[in-house]
Amino acid sequence: MNWIPLDWLYTVRWYSLSGAFFIGLIFSLIMVIPYPSTGKAFLVDLFLGRLKNPQLKNGKIDAKMWLYMIGAIMLELNVLSFVAHRYLEYGEVSLNIILCAALLTYFIFDYLTFEKVHLYTYDIFAERVGIKLGWGCLTFYPYFYLVALWATIDLPDPELSWWMLTIYALVFFIGWTLARGANMQKYLFKLNPQNSFLGIKPESITDGKKTLLVNGFWGVSRHINYLGEILMAVGIALSTGYPEVFWVWLYPVYYVALLFPRQYDDDKLCATKYGKLWDEYTKRVKYRIIPYLY
Repeated sequence: MNWIPLDWLYTVRWYSLSGAFFIGLIFSLIMVIPYPSTGKAFLVDLFLGRLKNPQLKNGKIDAKMWLYMIGAIMLELNVLSFVAHRYLEYGEVSLNIILCAALLTYFIFDYLTFEKVHLYTYDIFAERVGIKLGWGCLTFYPYFYLVALWATIDLPDPELSWWMLTIYALVFFIGWTLARGANMQKYLFKLNPQNSFLGIKPESITDGKKTLLVNGFWGVSRHINYLGEILMAVGIALSTGYPEVFWVWLYPVYYVALLFPRQYDDDKLCATKYGKLWDEYTKRVKYRIIPYLY
């Protein structure tokens, strides 16, 4: 509608980041302070949260899903505005910028398309809403995930060859296949243990009460989806064409710092939930995240 320039969000990026910082912090405080302590220190409660599944507007809005939706939309608006800045400022958009923006857009589109599947992921069913999720989704998600594009949007065209662009895109989509494939296989198995996925007939172990999927993606490693997330981030970092720029690697490093400790917490949760069945699964699937390495 021409109400604002197409690159407006780029122009006000530092102001909007500051605003998101304080809005995210205020939201997190509202989600923590009025509610009973979990028994942990206040700062721990503030960071991790007290409410496991807060509902807003008398149950009409699920806070966690709302947070992810708002974060995803703002991230995509930022991506589009940064690309618009490149075009308006320089009269062209180099192939590396197009690829980086396309991969980020695909990441967002994929998440919102398979939104229901994420109801079975660790952060939705296990984590509480505090600064980590509240501030994280309103501030960190829409701005930090953009860091590779932010750091390189004004740099000269690195003139990447088509084969390099293809390899970088391939790294991303290998990661996407692992992450999306693992999550979809688990989701379909939860709906119906007889459901096959990509021709993979589910194989499971059970103690008569609980059941664990032990083949397909979940037979390769216990958290193969985490490896997929990391590879997607690596693909986005490489797509900028500036691997020597420190800032583009913050996104993959963040995933490593987030997901390796989460694997430890998730395994503890599963050990408590499944007991001896989990012991049997870990003997069968030895690797935690990276097959043959870890």
